Amino acid sequence: MTDPLAAAHPVAPLPTVLGALQDPVRLEMVRRLSNAGAALRCANLYDGINKSTATHHFKILREAGVTERLVIDGHTYQRLRREAVDAALPGLLASVVDAANRARPQ
Repeated sequence: MTDPLAAAHPVAPLPTVLGALQDPVRLEMVRRLSNAGAALRCANLYDGINKSTATHHFKILREAGVTERLVIDGHTYQRLRREAVDAALPGLLASVVDAANRARPQ
């Protein structure tokens, strides 16, 4: 299955994607999305920050082409654009998420 948004919203160049993923809050958001394997409500993707800060982080991930925003029944969700990122930067998300999962305290 191909990402219909890939052409309209291409994944940014590697330095931009790495810049988006280097922030601990954004990395945790991507880790949670990846581990869930599905779109998640925005509030389920962060702890300890306010809504406006979370919105800023979502914007950076979206502009890098890593995530997309969905509105379902009036609720905002985020979805990882795994296929598009994997097509543009093969193996990057798997490696980053694997490292984040291993580094996460149990």
